[in-house]
Amino acid sequence: MARNVGPAGSYGAKDIQVLEGLEAVRRRPGMYVGGTDNKALHHLVYEVVDNSIDEALAGACDLIDVIINPDSSVTVEDDGRGIPVGIHPEKKKPALEIVMTVLHAGAKFGGDGYKVSGGLHGVGVSAVNALSEWCEVEVKRDGKIHRQRYERGVPMGPIEVIGKTAKGETGTKTTYMYDHEIFVGDFDYRFETLAQRFREMAFVTRGITIHLLDKRSDRETTFYFEGGITSFVRFLNRNRTALHPVVHVEKEVEGTGIEVALQYTDAYSESVYCFANTINTIDGGTHLTGLRAAITRTINDYAHKAGILKETDPNFSGDDTREGLTAIVSIKHRDPQFESQTKVKLMNAEVQTQVQQVLGEAFGTFLEENPRAAKAIVQKCLTSARARDAARKARDLVIRKSALESLTLPGKLADCSERDPNKCELYIVEGDSAGGSAKQGRDRHFQAILPLRGKILNTERARLDKILSNNEVRALISALGTSIGESFDLSGLRYGRVIIMTDADVDGSHIRTLILTFFFRYMPKLIEEGHLFIAQPPLYRIAYAKKLLYAYTDSDYERILKEMGPKAKKANISRFKGLGEMNPEQLWDTTMDPKTRTLLQVTVEDVAVADRTFNMLMGAAVPPRRRFIQTHAHEVRNLDI
Repeated sequence: MARNVGPAGSYGAKDIQVLEGLEAVRRRPGMYVGGTDNKALHHLVYEVVDNSIDEALAGACDLIDVIINPDSSVTVEDDGRGIPVGIHPEKKKPALEIVMTVLHAGAKFGGDGYKVSGGLHGVGVSAVNALSEWCEVEVKRDGKIHRQRYERGVPMGPIEVIGKTAKGETGTKTTYMYDHEIFVGDFDYRFETLAQRFREMAFVTRGITIHLLDKRSDRETTFYFEGGITSFVRFLNRNRTALHPVVHVEKEVEGTGIEVALQYTDAYSESVYCFANTINTIDGGTHLTGLRAAITRTINDYAHKAGILKETDPNFSGDDTREGLTAIVSIKHRDPQFESQTKVKLMNAEVQTQVQQVLGEAFGTFLEENPRAAKAIVQKCLTSARARDAARKARDLVIRKSALESLTLPGKLADCSERDPNKCELYIVEGDSAGGSAKQGRDRHFQAILPLRGKILNTERARLDKILSNNEVRALISALGTSIGESFDLSGLRYGRVIIMTDADVDGSHIRTLILTFFFRYMPKLIEEGHLFIAQPPLYRIAYAKKLLYAYTDSDYERILKEMGPKAKKANISRFKGLGEMNPEQLWDTTMDPKTRTLLQVTVEDVAVADRTFNMLMGAAVPPRRRFIQTHAHEVRNLDI
């Protein structure tokens, strides 16, 4: 069938572009470092540090120094073997220059340089070089210090020798300045983000010391963990009550190094983290599947063998055996296959069987040799199974009741008229007073209001069956339309933006934390997919000379008063203690109008740290929370008395 495509541009041989060298990286940075945003900016640092970690995995490096310089350039230095500087036999160029300027060049493609490595796509340091205004590499090798400078990936001259090394001293030092033409925006390196990543690297690379220094603020920290991933599990469980000592196994199967550490606690949630060649594969993969299968099968086998489960009893489900589990699985593979260049999911099929085999044997032996610990674990699974069954019945009852009443939404919800979820917003508001103002002030076309009466249940200290019997939580689940737990389905979400709007006081902060705990534990996809936000109501109202200004933070307030100068003395200033104090027009103008409001998107940069923080703030153990309050008491502002 003929088709008239209109006057499109020409499409001949001359239109096919061939991007030479690193130009492809500069044109399409998203393909290599995941984008040009703040996350991608930090990814540049990880790519350079990954090279040093690879040296550590090869047994050639003990210390990695990472320095954020005052101008936001970054220096990464290690005491590894140093990148070779000799002439490459085929390319007739120095090896260092090839590594820094050619994609897919390195010693990680089947040679003897590395048994395993994290930077396996070979684009790491060359991609960083391509996306930098300038980059300088110093190599200590063969008794000399060699240096070469690059600008936007192009060498600025040959490698030069700038000095001599001490006897036996080797290593690589890379300093680069990210390209402001590519990374455009008001962002910079965050010390906390880098520290969290390096903590993980130090846990899974036993014996390495990683030192981070931020010269912009004189902050520094050093990570070294003799116990490796066993220390990681203890770190995660510091605020929980453990049911047994950490179970640890380390073994090599067909060239794949497998290491697992696990421990059950009194918590109700699962905390499992996976690593492949020290890279945190946040979307899991075959190593995670193998870990989960091994745990479920081993516990079921033991429970039947010990007579705790009868022949007629159903097996524990995977969810039953993972309640209260904290585990780390770390694999080292010669040729790992990742889902994408940013390495978030491991795809090697054989790893699943290998992890299942190694952990199944070790965990089975542990249960046999430690009957008291085994009984505590199985009892935990039994309680979880019963609670899960009760939760299912409660959930079915909620659904059945809704169907019978032909009412799928809670009565207190003031819904919007728009039916496209991408255009809809749900405001979760504390109390009927604020709810009343929000209902009157909103745009009824796309903004829905759900007032919550009082404080919702602390979901950190309750199982799902108890959570589902709480009216406020049920109203929230019903309004969102996604269900919860095993049957959670993001495609049912009725609102593209879910916005928590609470008072700017202690009670409001507590309610916000309770709601965040619920979402983090039972609807994490909502956060991962960017649907959860926190509204920012103003703290101060400043009226003078027929003008009305709002300050959202203390620094904002001080800035406005400074700009007003002497007029500030005549201004009428009031501090809002609650949303209910605002009339509907004020609430719309300051907090709900998309043109003028400020929303904070809720994200989780490091799930392990977030997991530990929620457990510390909302869990049953009091001493860790007391320590946290005593440590941070001096930072509190505007405490209501």
